Order: sequence, then C-alpha cells, then structure tokens
Amino acid sequence: MPDFTPFLVSGLATAATYVLSGVGIVVLYRASGVVNFAQGAVGALAAFISWSIVERGGSAGWSWIAGVVAAAAVSYFYGRIIAPWLAYSDPIMRAVATLSFALILMGFMGYVWGEAPRRLRLPTDTMSFELLDVRITMTRAVAFGLGVLATAAVMVFLAYSRVGLQMRALASSRDLSAMLGVQVFRVDGWAWVISGVLAGVSGVLLADLQRLSGHALTFAVIPAIAAAVVGRFASLPATVAGGLAIGVCEALLTPVPVVGPFRTAVPFLFAVGAMLWMQRKVVFVYR
Repeated sequence: MPDFTPFLVSGLATAATYVLSGVGIVVLYRASGVVNFAQGAVGALAAFISWSIVERGGSAGWSWIAGVVAAAAVSYFYGRIIAPWLAYSDPIMRAVATLSFALILMGFMGYVWGEAPRRLRLPTDTMSFELLDVRITMTRAVAFGLGVLATAAVMVFLAYSRVGLQMRALASSRDLSAMLGVQVFRVDGWAWVISGVLAGVSGVLLADLQRLSGHALTFAVIPAIAAAVVGRFASLPATVAGGLAIGVCEALLTPVPVVGPFRTAVPFLFAVGAMLWMQRKVVFVYR
C-alpha cells in the first residue's frame, strides 16, 4: 500500500494553481462572457520571461513580478484590442478566438525559447518545514496560500468595489449596463487584467512545481476550465472546490499502477460529471 501523504501535499500545491487559473477564467466570463482558452499560454509566457531574467543574472523575486506584469499586459492587450471586435459575436467564436491567441503565443514561445524542458527556481524552494512527516517547501505553501487568498480577494472585490459591481452588472446584461452609464470596455479591460495576473502567478508556480514547457503550461488550462465548469462559470467557491478536487485526485492516482497513467483524464471526468449533474437538475426543474 503506497503512502499517499506526499502525493496529497504535492496535489494541494498543484491544485492551488488550477484554482488561480480557474478563478481568473470565471471572473473574465462573468464580466465579458468569454471562455478564455489562452489562460494557460499567458501563464506560460510569464514563466518564460521570469526564467529568462533569472538566467541573465536578474533577481528571482523581481523576475516573478516581471513575468506576472507581462502576463497582465498581454491579457489586457487582447481584451482591449482584439476582444472588442468580437464582443457581439457568437460565444463559440469568441472562445475559438482565444484558442487561436493561445496557439499564437505557444508558437512564439517555441520560436524564442524552444521546446527543451526547463525548471524555474524560486527563492522559496530553499525554505521548508515538516508536516505529517513530509517535507514541504515554502513554494508549495505559498501556492496553496495564494490560491485561497486570491479567491477571497476576488470575492471581496466583486462584492464591494465599484468596478466589481459593474462587472456583475455586465454579467447580467451588457447592453443595459451600457445604457446605465457603465463603461463596458473599461470594465472589460479590468477583467482581462485580473485574469492575466492570476494566469501569470499560476504559470510561474507551475513552472517551478512541475516543469517549464510551453506546451505543458498551455494545456494546463484544461483542469482550470474543468474547475470553472464545476463552478458553472459563476460560483467562485465551487470553482475553488473543483480545482482542489481535480489537483488532489490527479496526485493521489499517481502511485496507483492501474490508473496512474490515466490521471490526466481526471479534469474531463469532473467536467463531464458537473455537466451531467447540471443537466439532471434542469430536467428535474422542468418536470
């Protein structure tokens, strides 16, 4: 019988990065109605920029900040320059546009940095503590803490800030919000910035916890979107629960020989289960 404790600890840290990306996807969807498939690619870009600064002798802490700022800038660029042209397009078209943007970013990263796997080291890797006889690096603790704090901060922001209230209004009706004086594109821009910041933090952490690879980090959007599906693209607490469950299940299946090789299917199973559950509730209501 394998000892699952180390995998549980590892899974919680990875799950926190899914939570960060999932929360960013939900915030953006609630404000603009866009399912952002480029979330993982934006995070990968942040990780590569951070790695490049460290490789050139820069401060590790500042490199992390620079990567997150770059992710926010790229996300804002898309939200202000490209997204407005698609604002009244079909939701599927807007989602496909973000997927195209992800492929462009992935191609750019492959051209500049190549596909050789790397590892981004953070200053917190050298600090650790013991819990349940398992050594936990501060990076893993920080990842989990950021997932919780970011979710709480976003919930407070949406509930009490002026921009947050305007985002919630946009989620109800963009046209009516515009008629009432809400600056739609400005509020959209804030949503893209928040989404980019969360993507950047998630990408930097994943590049340290797993590996720095453009393809791997780009496709990390899959469990994040699965977490958002669990939250119905509306509920942040449910998104957090979904992200944590997906990350922990993936980790706990790793040492099990029979199902370990198929653990990457966990996000799909959660997403399909959530959709079937929602469909079941809809059928029950209409009966």
